[in-house]
Amino acid sequence: MSNWVHVGLIAAVVVVVVIRRLRGEPLNARDLFGSPVVLTGLGLWALSQHRGLGVGGYVWVGVGAVLGTAFGAVRGATIRVYEREGVLWQRYTGWTFLMAAVSLAVMTGFAMLAEHNGLAADARPVQLSIGVGFLGEALVVGHRALSSGAPFAPERKDSGSSPDSGRS
Repeated sequence: MSNWVHVGLIAAVVVVVVIRRLRGEPLNARDLFGSPVVLTGLGLWALSQHRGLGVGGYVWVGVGAVLGTAFGAVRGATIRVYEREGVLWQRYTGWTFLMAAVSLAVMTGFAMLAEHNGLAADARPVQLSIGVGFLGEALVVGHRALSSGAPFAPERKDSGSSPDSGRS
C-alpha cells in the first residue's frame, strides 16, 4: 500500500474520531483505546521496517513519542467527561482544539529539529505520532472516567445486525 493511501486512511480515522467527539459520544473503553492502540501498533510496525536507523535515531523517535504522549495527556485533561443517560460521555471542547494546535506546532518544530540533526523524515511514522497522542489522551480520559464512579457506556451494536440488536 502506498504512503498516500496510508495517510488517507489515517486522516479518515482521525476525522471520524474528532467529529464524533466534537458532537459528544458515549464513552466506552473499546472506542477510547481502540484507535490509539491500532495506530501506535501500525506506527511501531512501520518503524521496524525502516532500515539504517541508529541508536541516535531511536532516541529522537522515543523522545518524540514521549512528547506526543504528554501533549495527548494534556489534551485529555481538556475533554469534558460527564454522565448522561446513566453512562459516561465525552466531548471535545475549545480548549481541546487549542491544545491540539499547540501540540501540532511543537511537534512540527520537534520534527524539524530531529531532521536537522540527522533523523530521516520517514523514520517518524505518522501512525506512531498520531497513535501516541491519542493514547496519552485516552489514558487521562480513562483515568478520569474510572475516577468518576459512573459506568462506561456499553459497546455500540450494529443497527442492522439482528432483529434484537437494540436490546441488551
